[in-house]
Amino acid sequence: MRNWQVERRKRTRQLIELGGLVVKAGLLNLTSDRATIFGALLWVAEKLQSDQGERARALWAAKGKYALEND
Repeated sequence: MRNWQVERRKRTRQLIELGGLVVKAGLLNLTSDRATIFGALLWVAEKLQSDQGERARALWAAKGKYALEND
């Protein structure tokens, strides 16, 4: 298999996994509006780039790890 094919499959898998996380978090049950979900993701990105980014990252990572382990 060519290198670009391997990279494309890795990217496709990553995108599918990220979409699965959106579903797993219940966002589709709360809103199916793509603009709302995208706005929330933009807010998260802004928060991570702020002076509170490291604290938010640690808090969200712990919460996500706990949820994944107890699902």
